Amino acid sequence: MPHVTHICVVHGLLPDEGQVGVTAIDKRPVDGPVRIGDYGVYADVQADRKHHGGLDKALYVYAQEDVDHWADELRRDIPPGFFGENIRTVGIDVNAARIGEQWRIGDKVIVEVTSPRIPCQTFARRMGVDGDGWVNRFGESRRLGPYLRVVKRGTITAGDEIEVLSVPDDAPSIIDVTKWAR
Repeated sequence: MPHVTHICVVHGLLPDEGQVGVTAIDKRPVDGPVRIGDYGVYADVQADRKHHGGLDKALYVYAQEDVDHWADELRRDIPPGFFGENIRTVGIDVNAARIGEQWRIGDKVIVEVTSPRIPCQTFARRMGVDGDGWVNRFGESRRLGPYLRVVKRGTITAGDEIEVLSVPDDAPSIIDVTKWAR
């Protein structure tokens, strides 16, 4: 059954060469039940709110299966939260998710897929890889992960199951709406 393996929040703001001057991409796992509100995980922040966060990008989800791909490809460990994700999953193809698809996480939280993550230069700097090269490599891999809107607030815990509640038949997948669509 698909489930949450980790829930991550910002560990600290890091200096960054970008326009904002800091980044909140340094997410780390937290223990125990975590409250999920309209703007995502309580105690999490986004430094660049123009491109991250808000109601339509309240949560960023990334799959362990995709992390495993990158760990092999890059020959390095990628701990939970390292890609800036709030929720790491296993057993669900998050990249096949369709815009408007709804999931239940745990007993109460309901979320809706809104868009793909579009990799940026901050992410490239975090990875220590050439900027545009990393951005395109990540995008072309089609392993972007979705942003989610919170439909119903509640509490989740690592280990909670993820149930797909509805999938709009005519909606594009998160990959279909990127420049990397095939």
